[in-house]
Amino acid sequence: MSNFFDTICAIATPIAKGGVGIIRVSGEASKDVVKKFFNKEIIPNKINHGWIINNNKKIDEVIVLYFVSPKSFTGEDVVEIQTHGSPVILKEILNLLLSNGARLATKGEFTKRAFLNHKMDLSEAEAVLELIESKSVKSASLNASNLSGSLKEAISNMREEILELLAKITASIDFPEDVQEVPYELIEEKLTEIKEKIENILKNAKSHNILREGIKIAVVGRPNVGKSSLFNALLNLKRAIVTDIAGTTRDIITESFDIDGINATLTDTAGIREDNKIDTVEKIGITKAKETIEDSDIVLLLFDGTVGITDDDKEIFELAKNKKTILVSTKQDINEKIYEGALPISSKTGKNIEKLKELIYKNVVDVDIDNIEFTTNQRQQESLQNAIFAINNALLGTKQEQLQDLISIDIKTALLSLGEITGEVINDEILNSIFDKFCIGK
Repeated sequence: MSNFFDTICAIATPIAKGGVGIIRVSGEASKDVVKKFFNKEIIPNKINHGWIINNNKKIDEVIVLYFVSPKSFTGEDVVEIQTHGSPVILKEILNLLLSNGARLATKGEFTKRAFLNHKMDLSEAEAVLELIESKSVKSASLNASNLSGSLKEAISNMREEILELLAKITASIDFPEDVQEVPYELIEEKLTEIKEKIENILKNAKSHNILREGIKIAVVGRPNVGKSSLFNALLNLKRAIVTDIAGTTRDIITESFDIDGINATLTDTAGIREDNKIDTVEKIGITKAKETIEDSDIVLLLFDGTVGITDDDKEIFELAKNKKTILVSTKQDINEKIYEGALPISSKTGKNIEKLKELIYKNVVDVDIDNIEFTTNQRQQESLQNAIFAINNALLGTKQEQLQDLISIDIKTALLSLGEITGEVINDEILNSIFDKFCIGK
């Protein structure tokens, strides 16, 4: 088993042709390992230009950056080798590092070391991954806010308030003759304030998840109601095949586009119909369409505006009865009839396409994202929920005027739950689960 604090290395950029490739090395022996095949002196905090040489053979002209502990990303000695972006060169230099004393880093090990060396808390470490995986500009901005410590500050402030309350309760329990018991009204007031702060964070949890994961939109309806035409219009490209032949779309087609800074995944489904003449392939497409409805955040229910809503349409719309939906009347370029509750559109002329995007956004995002200071992920949301559960128990005990040492147990539980977010309280299983999601090299 390898020592966690030995010297590690990994390719930090995608292994593909590019202008620049970067290899990162971290650990006590970083400089010593690299200088075995770098032909110049390695000076810290300077741009060191030279050649990587193996057996008197020049491998590549590179730049070497050396950061001395603790002033580095990981808090250890770190060396970064910037090469030309050739996969062959990157792999050859990586092999030189491995053969000269370094070992290959595991997933997320650089960021994990930054956390263990107190260069960042756990919420900031998670923000690194979420920033890399951001699917929209707004998501990237909020993840950058997390990385800068916004979530950490909010959680830390609440923990300080709980610790202050807990200290007063503990002092009155341990020194009853010298310290007056904390009034139950004060305990209730303070716990209620903290609970409200947590609830304010959680009320935006759905929007946080949408920012991180994006919106899933399903386009459904009978054959030939204009699903593929709308799909192409929303994307502003000819992605789906459009014909007058029923059953043209026989499989699920998925593309991503941007709605006001949020990533949206749009799925064009096979026309849903019950017909003995449809073949096996189309039946499979229809089954997938029904599954897509279940997996979506919002469903666009299309009907032919030249025909109106038929009984077949109503049966299809029933499949999405438990979902957020937008009723859409198509083909408004050849028929301008207005149907109550339906948005009239024309994929051909672009009529109301932008309006449809606005409706999608308003139906799915229920808060002003521009005023959100940070985001939370599912793990963090679960910890916040656990903290509220513990605070509720403490509030119940306070109202019943239970012994304050019993109330303090629930208050400590809330404190521990919040500590799981920032990493003050964490176990190896959770830690490994988080960093296993990272790529090697980060």
